[in-house]
Amino acid sequence: MQPANWFVLVSLAILAAHPMAGAAADPAAEPGEVGLAQRLAGGDRAEADKQRDPGRKPADVVAFLGVEPGSTVVDLIAAGGYYTEVLSLAVQGGGTVYAQNPPRVLEFRDGANDKAMTKRLEGDRLPNVQRLDLDLSEVKLAPGTVDFAITALNFHDIYNGSGSAEAQAFLAHVSKLLKPGGVLGVIDHSGSAGNDNAKLHRIEEQKVREAGKQAGFEVVEGSDLLRNPADDLSTGVFDPAIRGHTDRFLLKFRKPM
Repeated sequence: MQPANWFVLVSLAILAAHPMAGAAADPAAEPGEVGLAQRLAGGDRAEADKQRDPGRKPADVVAFLGVEPGSTVVDLIAAGGYYTEVLSLAVQGGGTVYAQNPPRVLEFRDGANDKAMTKRLEGDRLPNVQRLDLDLSEVKLAPGTVDFAITALNFHDIYNGSGSAEAQAFLAHVSKLLKPGGVLGVIDHSGSAGNDNAKLHRIEEQKVREAGKQAGFEVVEGSDLLRNPADDLSTGVFDPAIRGHTDRFLLKFRKPM
């Protein structure tokens, strides 16, 4: 597969809706405080985003990664911006969210991601969000200025589509942006050794852990928040039988101090 092709695969993965079971509580909310889960449920978020929330458990994911008000965050390969908006609400007015998208991701499917992001941000409705419509290697943010980065359901296509070297280059660019002690969160569809995970749009969790270590990150911990033991990992993620119900791992990496 040519290296550019993973952009197409990434877009396919992110454009898919992923409802699963069980709405998440908001573990980060203090007594009397309007927590992230409440902010996500209210306001003017798109109904389609709210329908994804039970499966994606965004408030719990944000709490697991430790994102706080005032943080600077990069949503890596943000596509239409589901997590961009979640993070915008999480960091509130004092923080900044950069929505990074390679041009090919924005152009895919007659510009669907570009149109979705434009609509999401129109009227300055998320004033703490800035678009970075660039390949990650071309992003000019000052090194060591980002608190958190997250990539959701993307890394498998980078690794499977372009190989370990491209995945290492991606992680190296992320590390450069992060402050010492900064956190990278990775969410992806679980894969099993021996399966054609490139075809299935999956990846083995251990491969992601190893890639992070090779790029100099510390593996802080993993979470079972998005697990589904009923997924036997043998079916493509777009198959109607499993779509929206895949077993997913959530990993927290840290750039060493």
